[in-house]
Amino acid sequence: MRVSIGLGLAEYPFETAAGFWRWVDLCEQAGADSLWQTDRIVSRAPILECMTMLAALAGRTRRLKFGMNVVSLAFRDPVLLAKQCATIDVLSEGRLLPAFGIGSPLAPEWQAMGLDTANRGRVTDEALEIITRLWRGGSLDFAGRYFTLKGASIAPLPVQPDLPVWIGGGSPAAIRRTARFGTGWQAGGETPEEVAAVIAAIRTECAAQGRRIDEDHYGASFNFHFGSPQDPPAQRVMVAYAARTGRDPACGVVAGDAAAILQRIAEYVEAGVTKFILRPVGGGDEQPLAQTRLLLEQVLPLAAARWPRAAGAEACCRAACGPRRVRCLVPEWRPPLSPIGKNGRESASG
Repeated sequence: MRVSIGLGLAEYPFETAAGFWRWVDLCEQAGADSLWQTDRIVSRAPILECMTMLAALAGRTRRLKFGMNVVSLAFRDPVLLAKQCATIDVLSEGRLLPAFGIGSPLAPEWQAMGLDTANRGRVTDEALEIITRLWRGGSLDFAGRYFTLKGASIAPLPVQPDLPVWIGGGSPAAIRRTARFGTGWQAGGETPEEVAAVIAAIRTECAAQGRRIDEDHYGASFNFHFGSPQDPPAQRVMVAYAARTGRDPACGVVAGDAAAILQRIAEYVEAGVTKFILRPVGGGDEQPLAQTRLLLEQVLPLAAARWPRAAGAEACCRAACGPRRVRCLVPEWRPPLSPIGKNGRESASG
């Protein structure tokens, strides 16, 4: 078993664009598996538009994979989104990890954009069918309840011959959607116990539909903070989490040391998860960078030692996917580099 640890952003915490790029460069150089951006179009808080952010990452990075966590399909045109995903996959040489969902019924977009929450599941299912069919190439005629297409096509097609489709959501409908369309499932705010139940249900539904999702394609995410739960950054996240979800505030962030973060990862691994999106807590240019550096320097080597990649896994992946995809999909953990300077480049003092 190999546990993969990526990092994510919801709100944009940085004071400057330079601070953001220093964070990206650190993740690229110090061994993070992937970067993820939460999807939000309408907000008062600063949140980057996810597709634009991923396109920027494609140009800045050479190793990292990246994805959206997760795109609410009811807010977007499926043909345009299919084209955006294909373009980003081409320009990144096959590093995009698309992830889709129906969107929270409490999201501000529904009222602001005049959309009906009652139809969001059916709209999402039609959009997923359109997107996945367009990625296969050819001309698409589609007559649905919410979308009608005649002779639609996109080019260039994604570099990845089978572009991954990660699905979010833990409802019965989301489970059926994952079994029908998904190559992976990404948890939202579910606890490890809740995740275990959803994964079991997805496996049952996949069997009923004659499909299978790889055992290492189940993901989870949580906020982390090296420090005390009483620290102001952790407290702010906990209060916001409780207000948004109605759950115990303590579930909103894992605060403590590397052992505490590794323990939460282990609880999810026990539930069947191997892919992680961890979000650093804190604002400004320095706090997210410092928190991320601690995660990469302290937690990644512990995770690699506890859940080592099986012998021969890289050779197997090379045979199945070719050398390029081994480089992208099975990155090695590397020891921390010299300090990242303010210009985003490696400091000469190392």
